[in-house]
Amino acid sequence: MTLVPPVAKKVPHERTHHGDTFVDNYEWLRDKDDPEVIAYLEAENAYTEQQTAGLEPLRQAIFDEIKSRTQETDLSVPTRMGDWWYYSRTQEGKSYGLQCRCPVDSPDDWTPPSLSDNVPGEQVLLDANVEAEGHSFFALGAFSISRDGNLLAFSVDVEGDERYTMRFKDLRTGEMLPDVIEKTAPGATWSFDHSYVFYQTVDESWRPDTVWRHKLGTSTDEDVTVFHEPDESYWVGFGSTRSEKYLMIWVGSKITSECLVLESDNPEGEFRVVLPRVDGVEYSIEHAVVKGEDRFLVLHNGSVNGWGTDGAKAENFILADAPVDDPTQQTTLVAHRADVRLEDVDAYADHLVLGYRREALTRLAVWPLDSTGYGTYHELEFDEELYAVGSGSNPEWTQPLLRLAYTSFITPGQVYDYDLSTKELLLRKSQPVLGDFDASNYVQQRDWAVASDGTRIPLSIVRRKDVPDGPAPTLLYGYGSYEASMDPAFSVARLSLLDRGIVFVVAHVRGGGEMGRHWYDNGKTLTKKNTFTDFVAAAQHLISTGRTSPEHLVADGGSAGGLLMGAVANLAPELFNGILANVPFVDPLTSILDPSLPLTVIEWDEWGNPLADKEVYDYMKSYSPYENVEAKDYPSILAITSINDTRVLYVEPAKWVAALRATKTGDSELLLKTEMSAGHGGVSGRYEKWKEAAFEYAWIVEQTGAS
Repeated sequence: MTLVPPVAKKVPHERTHHGDTFVDNYEWLRDKDDPEVIAYLEAENAYTEQQTAGLEPLRQAIFDEIKSRTQETDLSVPTRMGDWWYYSRTQEGKSYGLQCRCPVDSPDDWTPPSLSDNVPGEQVLLDANVEAEGHSFFALGAFSISRDGNLLAFSVDVEGDERYTMRFKDLRTGEMLPDVIEKTAPGATWSFDHSYVFYQTVDESWRPDTVWRHKLGTSTDEDVTVFHEPDESYWVGFGSTRSEKYLMIWVGSKITSECLVLESDNPEGEFRVVLPRVDGVEYSIEHAVVKGEDRFLVLHNGSVNGWGTDGAKAENFILADAPVDDPTQQTTLVAHRADVRLEDVDAYADHLVLGYRREALTRLAVWPLDSTGYGTYHELEFDEELYAVGSGSNPEWTQPLLRLAYTSFITPGQVYDYDLSTKELLLRKSQPVLGDFDASNYVQQRDWAVASDGTRIPLSIVRRKDVPDGPAPTLLYGYGSYEASMDPAFSVARLSLLDRGIVFVVAHVRGGGEMGRHWYDNGKTLTKKNTFTDFVAAAQHLISTGRTSPEHLVADGGSAGGLLMGAVANLAPELFNGILANVPFVDPLTSILDPSLPLTVIEWDEWGNPLADKEVYDYMKSYSPYENVEAKDYPSILAITSINDTRVLYVEPAKWVAALRATKTGDSELLLKTEMSAGHGGVSGRYEKWKEAAFEYAWIVEQTGAS
């Protein structure tokens, strides 16, 4: 029996705001407890399966390629913490990893051991395959070891709804402790004396809003509320400084932040505010010891003149030093620069590590602390045109080495230890890629498109060297929200596209953070359309320069990048032969108008508040993909979603596809695939993820016309 495209019934639902009434014919699809809704989603899945059945041999080939290139039995580079080396294992045939440790041979031993299958003294702390048994979905949330190395707090999610169950294990005996805490957020932090665990819970909108203190061995009924944030536009985080001297609560909206601290050796004490929140000012705190004195390092975007609001705003952030007892008395260490975005600072006993961004690339600098105070920092240099570098796992306050992670589009992930005394980079591991992979067969380069307002948009391009000149099959990826930067990264799976002659391009559009805070500010709220027109300019540039053609070009984006895909489909459908949209945020106005939905209020700083502001309402309505579906010839579209997604509800792509199918002209194919037991991150388990990648990549190969 040949299936025809499902047609969703129309049930008019009126929504009126600011004198404007919108008739939503598919809002009924929101009720996932309605058997008719489930039947419709399953009909869409069946239709998608039928229409892509011919791609099954290609899907299997791509899956086999990913599998054959992956060293399935592998180990991470061990990280030293206390008297143990901690690492993870993967084993052939198993979907999830194992968290393990082995003892440190001597106190002066900082060279990570070369591990084999039989590690002397190895302890398996957690086998996620055992935890996942009997569940169609599994995600590990917290994984926190007490300071003495004897206790483990971990949490798991087996639904995909990002609410975790926390449990505890005595690592000396291997026994599970009776304490169980339900419905937590992912993290857990031990007190200095390991008698308490601090954890968070979320409100009905999935906003982390409350910090709790649990005394090990007591009932959760006795857990103490340490902090609660009532303002729905703020989220709450928790952790401790690397020095372990302070416990820290972070409170933040998308434009304002606040930090509270408490000495770790006084876990029942009262947290105190470091710097009171100032609307529009973000800051973070790091504890350092300089010339024997406790100091706070304050990274903030207040005034270019220092902490406060007088003078121009330091949009790319300033780093300042301040005494712990009066953090307002700040001395600027790194001044504001328009071309450098300061992103983070990590403090150790005898040095700092600065993370920043210049010319759309990540940078790291090491800054020694000595008897005179702050020395001179120097930037680590790398020789590739495009790359990404960042600090790795460095849990110890005093250590002679700095763990780094490095990658590029053509360089598999590398783990280095930087020797602080000799300034040598010691390669500890390069991500294994099995088979005939040779990095020299591929090239990566930077190009620039020009937006309609004259702004130059960076493009990252990677391809095989032997791809001929002229219009080539091309996948153009974009995101462009939340100041998230799409940095260069190697992908084993992507080789299956590159080796079929597909050119992979990342458009670093405004709304992301690649070019500094102004890049973000000019792609949010009432400038959001720059994100979409930048992506269109990128596509036009690739076509006008002869790199590709519309019949060979596919666009790809997920979540907020899925909003980009939906907007581009309306703006310039003629530029693309296909659009892949993963968990796409394509009905943003409906969602942002409803404060009861998960995370909506927090999102107002990103998109604006259309409930309170007619200008915001009109602006969002003018670009919302769902409300701007028109009778035009759209490219083929594959939308993928998950029924338990709490961030972008499945109903958004379901409504969008239904509206497209009822409205479009032309014969392009519209497909909706809903994972019926997954969350925002999609399916779980590496083999299932490879199958999903193969499904998407086979569709991309077909739509780009690659061989």
